[in-house]
Amino acid sequence: MSRQTQAIIHADALLHNFKALAALAPSSQSMAVIKADAYGHGAVNVARILQHVSSRFAVAIIEEAIALRDAGITAPIVVLEGAHQAKECQMAFQHNCILVMHCEEQLAWLERCPEQQRPHIWLKVDSGMHRLGFALSDIENIAAKYHHLLSEQTVIATHFACADDVDNNFTTTQIDAFTQAANKLGLPTSVANSPATVNWPASRNAWNRLGVGVYGGAVSTSQNIDVEIYPAMTLRSSVLAVRTIPAGEGIGYGQTWVADKPSKIATVGIGYADGYPRHCKNGTPVMIRGKRAYLAGRVSMDMITIDVTHIDNVAVGDEVELWGQNVPIQEVAANADTIDYELMTRVSQRVPRIVKYL
Repeated sequence: MSRQTQAIIHADALLHNFKALAALAPSSQSMAVIKADAYGHGAVNVARILQHVSSRFAVAIIEEAIALRDAGITAPIVVLEGAHQAKECQMAFQHNCILVMHCEEQLAWLERCPEQQRPHIWLKVDSGMHRLGFALSDIENIAAKYHHLLSEQTVIATHFACADDVDNNFTTTQIDAFTQAANKLGLPTSVANSPATVNWPASRNAWNRLGVGVYGGAVSTSQNIDVEIYPAMTLRSSVLAVRTIPAGEGIGYGQTWVADKPSKIATVGIGYADGYPRHCKNGTPVMIRGKRAYLAGRVSMDMITIDVTHIDNVAVGDEVELWGQNVPIQEVAANADTIDYELMTRVSQRVPRIVKYL
């Protein structure tokens, strides 16, 4: 491997985070959400790491489930968006997938499947986020109308809009509205994502869906949470060149950073084609030789430049951490005016994922 730009995936952190979050709800069952290539961490690798602690997995679309099956993952898989086409109902049955149904069109597709070839389903209810799901006022009638499609594995699910914000009572509003509707059905429920599992104990129901927290992402606006989670990805690269520039000289496209004194600049082999955000501001931190250095100039497609004037002996080949155990991904995201979810999922496929165990 020539270029030293890699995403190190920490298996110990993934296991710790999943177990720590699941332990908050000992009366529930918890599944790892590994959609979007496990939030950029590599779905097959993550499934293999967690397969002995997560009894099932969740993905967004059927193609993600089939890729896991092709890699030998055998646990049941919940497909959160359900079927996009009628043929996906039988595909789900063939691949031992559970479809989350959010509209009557999907249920009609399922009815057309031979009775012995219908997958298990969940029903999704819209409790206030207003993306997908049956209306709260309709779910009792829907469950009665399609009772013949339900099974012992059917779960009623919803999704929160603000669960990471402990000061936003809309989550309580959603829980109350959902609970009132779900209680009429007598079916198990799935409400909590990672932030809800941490912040809203009343949401810890039959099945919890653990996503961003498993990867070490931010789960709460509170600093006093009952769980410690660790970053599961370290994005790193190396120094390609080091040069000294005089005061008054600019760096990179648009000359957006100009040296106010003679400065030592290191060029690092990573850019927006690798998923490092182009919108990162001057001053975004990285870690090199045990010290923080700072982005100097606009992010290019394949390279960034950092100011290392204050760090001795920086040389070609030195390792640079872009985010991970020393530079929180949330801090980088804030400098790019985005969130950690986006940074994780946008690490491109030309960056090798290297799984490391303790």
